[in-house]
Amino acid sequence: MLRILIVLCLLISCKEQTSQKQTSGPEPHRKDRPNIVLILADDQGWGDLGLSGNTNLNTPNIDAIAKNGVTLDHFYVSPVCSPTRAELLTGRYFPRLGVYSTSSGGERMNLGETTIAEVFKRAGYATAAYGKWHNGMQPPYHPNARGFDDFYGFCSGHWGNYFSPMLEHNGKIVKGEGFLVDDLTDKGMDFMERNRDRPFLLYLPYNTPHSPMQVPDEFWNRFKDKELALKYQGKESEDENFTRAALAMVENIDYNVGRVFDKLKTLGLEENTIVLYLSDMFVKIHPLHKL
Repeated sequence: MLRILIVLCLLISCKEQTSQKQTSGPEPHRKDRPNIVLILADDQGWGDLGLSGNTNLNTPNIDAIAKNGVTLDHFYVSPVCSPTRAELLTGRYFPRLGVYSTSSGGERMNLGETTIAEVFKRAGYATAAYGKWHNGMQPPYHPNARGFDDFYGFCSGHWGNYFSPMLEHNGKIVKGEGFLVDDLTDKGMDFMERNRDRPFLLYLPYNTPHSPMQVPDEFWNRFKDKELALKYQGKESEDENFTRAALAMVENIDYNVGRVFDKLKTLGLEENTIVLYLSDMFVKIHPLHKL
């Protein structure tokens, strides 16, 4: 059975050890060196999943991770993106990392910190990140300088268009191909195929269901006229079209999670891969974000 975890933190510390073995590149695959696929949603609420009892949407692939793996039901993240991401990448609390905001330099990790990518890279893993970085835009804060051999996506905290936007690939400006989450998943699957014979760390920090509320018609059409069984119960009025769009975006994420699993099985990697799924922050206090 595929070794899978649905977790909302990495319980490891990435402080450098002077005795660590240095390696010059990825090593051949061994069964005691499992692949890691780390999937991070952006602004997805805990309740925005079928496994949480939300009958407004269907998330069978993410639900299956919880059913067949491990779920952490006591978990806390920071109230904004960058601190959580920095903690995830280092295993340390954000006040120790120099991260205190989402902009104006406050999103940057201190240069003395060691990331999980650097740790795995030293252990001979191929490393890649495809998606939203939000922990520093320029070198030496850039993902290519923090242990990731390959990066495709955007380094800021917000992107204005999710359909074939201008992106970055290892420092070069490129044009995306189709809906961004689908595109990022394509890149991740290509990376897995290229490295099927060696251990790898694949980080997929998706950009949804963060605004702008854009999603392919295939998913929007499931919700545009749907009567929502669960609705916001607060005093403020709910923008149901906003909610519908967010639900459609989550179903698109679930679809892409399924694609990742299918690719692992096709490559014969399901017995030696650990998959982790989490969100960088949960339901916002703004009424329009309460799903």
